[in-house]
Amino acid sequence: MIADALDPALLQQWVGNTESSHAPIAASTANALAATLDRPGFLAPGAALPPLWHWIYFWIAAPHATLGPDGHPERGGFLPPVPLPRRMWAGGRLVFHAPLPVDAAATRASAVQHVAVKKGASGALAFVTVHHQISVDGRLCVSEEHDIVYRAAPLPGDPAQAPKTAPQDATWSRTITPDPVLLFRYSALTFNGHRIHYDRPYVTEVEGYPGLIVHGPMIATLLADLVQRHLPRATMRSFDFRAVGPMFDTEDFTVNGRLDADGVRVHLWAANARGALAMQATATIEAL
Repeated sequence: MIADALDPALLQQWVGNTESSHAPIAASTANALAATLDRPGFLAPGAALPPLWHWIYFWIAAPHATLGPDGHPERGGFLPPVPLPRRMWAGGRLVFHAPLPVDAAATRASAVQHVAVKKGASGALAFVTVHHQISVDGRLCVSEEHDIVYRAAPLPGDPAQAPKTAPQDATWSRTITPDPVLLFRYSALTFNGHRIHYDRPYVTEVEGYPGLIVHGPMIATLLADLVQRHLPRATMRSFDFRAVGPMFDTEDFTVNGRLDADGVRVHLWAANARGALAMQATATIEAL
């Protein structure tokens, strides 16, 4: 079995692996994401890039011949060669130190921070945490810890995990229709070739999901965007999120939030049409 090939000692050799990349924070790309998210307005050069929008930059254009069967670059380069077939964003923790200006030339320094192999209810799991620092002219703008989880494929007859019920005390809520066009546009903006987001025969017949999977980072971006829609003068200082369960293009979902009485902490979550929790997050903002 593939899970039996997991070698924690081998994977640990990737801890400390580094890479750096450079990207212009192009206004045209930012405004394409604004259109994708149905966000009004126009981001001009010099404007502050909204929180989490840096994910549409700094992607690696791997040669087509180096892609694996799932559409991702083959493992064993910057990231460790985890042999488990399912790969998902598990969550992350971000701090926004300074505005990331549109049209600035930015640098991202990345390092594999942690690798862990565990046994879960659904089988073998591997967690990889990558630390990123994004700077402009030597000034740190964003620091991020990005968690990736790798899972074994389900076996016939495996029981489905019981969903967690989402909170019911939202002050703000927005309904999102994750049609294939929305998923395609976000994949294109992030140069994400992962077939689970656009290849229905692959995701249903090979990976065994009921439909196209909504991107975890897009859900997180929509949660951060909800804060900006309702608190447009607030400045986000941190954002922590954790994926709880997948969402699919087969039904609408909601992004929801409420501001604490302290005016600083915002509780956020995404839920599917049946009220099951898919992602939870906490943001901190400067007091209004």
